[in-house]
Amino acid sequence: MSEIIVRIDGKEVKAREGMTVLEAARQVGISIPTLCEHEKLQPYGACRLCTVEAEVNGRTNLVVSCLYPVEKNLIVRTRSEQVDSFRKLILELLLSHAQDAPALLDLAQEYGADKDRFDKEPSFCIHCGLCVRYCTEVKKKNAIGFVDRGIMREISFIPDIASQECWKCKECFPLCPTEALQAAYTLAKAFAFPSPSLEPAPAE
Repeated sequence: MSEIIVRIDGKEVKAREGMTVLEAARQVGISIPTLCEHEKLQPYGACRLCTVEAEVNGRTNLVVSCLYPVEKNLIVRTRSEQVDSFRKLILELLLSHAQDAPALLDLAQEYGADKDRFDKEPSFCIHCGLCVRYCTEVKKKNAIGFVDRGIMREISFIPDIASQECWKCKECFPLCPTEALQAAYTLAKAFAFPSPSLEPAPAE
């Protein structure tokens, strides 16, 4: 692949064609916050916290850096008044769903976000999709998915698959930034999963 020179926060960065802005920034130690990105998963762009300013030929737009590919003459600003204001708003919206999540609170402090700005909708899930995507893309089990749409959207374990797979896996649990996944699993297990036996069946 050909090499592209981009400028990120005033620094010239060598990037490969096809690389995203987030990848290019990280390779030179420039930090961009994100809650839905994982090295083993395809870019998703759900949380929008990695939004940056991208300028090409004098035109500037806010773009999601985990999805936006590098290109010639690209100038990127990862922190600006507009970027910080946008991230602050996103955090305030996410905090209305999960106001006690440490990952959100740490970022809220950095960006001056008010966790009480919006009315509470305590679903605890911020729809980052990490659990769903990890189970699908990495484990190939499809034991968890999204149900409903819009503000009613929730994660849900698929009982017949999850009862066989999840109790011995749980690799997605540490990925959840709000611990909503653990709560959903506990609820699903209590209502729908048969208790797996760890003891071998007695010989006849």
